[in-house]
Amino acid sequence: MPDVLVMGSLHWDVVVRADRLPALDETLMGRGVAYRFGGKGGNQALAAARAGVAVTFAGAVGDDDAGRRMLRVLDDAGIERSAIDVRDGASGMSVAIETAGGEYGAVVVTGANAAVAGAAMPRGCRVALIQNEVPEAANLSLAASLPADVALVWNAAPARGGPDALLDRADVLVVNRVEAAQMGGIDALRRRVTVIETLGADGCRLGDAGGVRTFPAAPVEVVSTHGAGDAFCGTLAAALARGASLDDAVAAGQAAAARLVSGADLAARDAVD
Repeated sequence: MPDVLVMGSLHWDVVVRADRLPALDETLMGRGVAYRFGGKGGNQALAAARAGVAVTFAGAVGDDDAGRRMLRVLDDAGIERSAIDVRDGASGMSVAIETAGGEYGAVVVTGANAAVAGAAMPRGCRVALIQNEVPEAANLSLAASLPADVALVWNAAPARGGPDALLDRADVLVVNRVEAAQMGGIDALRRRVTVIETLGADGCRLGDAGGVRTFPAAPVEVVSTHGAGDAFCGTLAAALARGASLDDAVAAGQAAAARLVSGADLAARDAVD
């Protein structure tokens, strides 16, 4: 019986390593390439599974080599995937540049993820986790169908604002600085929903009706920031599903993100290389 339902995107990532990000119109020679399982939904599902809970995934892939590879990664992680729709056409893809200093930039092509329409909540699930890399209508459909005792964690990334219906149903909203500002700022958001604003090396802020509290980040040497937010969200959802307090769930998410960016958990960052 699954503890966490993750509905979201699956992307096959092509990650090029270079000394820096290129300037506009510049051709820059790279230092290597990696092929990684990705997409916010996929990354968060893996993080939740690695945190020790049973995970089921809802989404879509194409009937192509990338799709078959991503399904194998989910299978290897023990993630239940019967709600993944395998469709004609291309899977979601991304092409990214990662620098020696940990900077990261990417271009994402939605592919099959545009076909995600929603999901049925499996019996016994305690937490549903969604993001913004699938159609808004899919997120709204899932949110509307959730039983009242299922916690909804919404990682509103990438930034595109958010409908009132999702804010009203979400139990925890996770956003970065840019996303928080686009949605009105943490002080406005916390009056409607419990909100976690992630701040990278500065930790995160937790806002609710009682005010705003800051959780400092552990000082680590950064190898790569790729996937840190997803590690945080997936681990947070897993902790909540186990019955942890929100403070303890935030601490668990921060620890997972710190391990990832420091290179201490390379298997979590490079599921496929």
